[in-house]
Amino acid sequence: MTTYEAKQNICPLGLEVEKIHACKNDCILFLGDHANDTECPKCQTSRYKRKNDGGDEVRRHGAPQKVAWYFPLIPRLRHLFASRKDAQLLRWHMEGRKQDDYIRHPADSTQWHIINHKYGKFANDPRNLRFGLSTDGMNPFGQMSISHSA
Repeated sequence: MTTYEAKQNICPLGLEVEKIHACKNDCILFLGDHANDTECPKCQTSRYKRKNDGGDEVRRHGAPQKVAWYFPLIPRLRHLFASRKDAQLLRWHMEGRKQDDYIRHPADSTQWHIINHKYGKFANDPRNLRFGLSTDGMNPFGQMSISHSA
């Protein structure tokens, strides 16, 4: 998918996006203590693309080598709860689920009950959401021999 196609999908949704410069070799993100760095402190790779103008190639600003797109969570959750129908579906685990001795939904699992017991205030709010972390092809530390999921 091209950047243009990604923008065509994201922009109509009205979701905020934060573009964060990243090291070309995936060492760091240029934010926090490294927000003003012009090269990676780990591998010394330039943050910016080099412009070959025949002279000195050093660049202190310009187009980054790599950009990570970050979609903040709170605006996405607000977007989910904006529709009355979707909000009702998001509360279904508390308000519409049949509660008996059968496991029909993750909310019936032992782990869900442990979290409810441990975090009672969170559990009593029907708008609470629980997230599962899912990745496809992520290899954050470069320790796997493959970079895709099966």
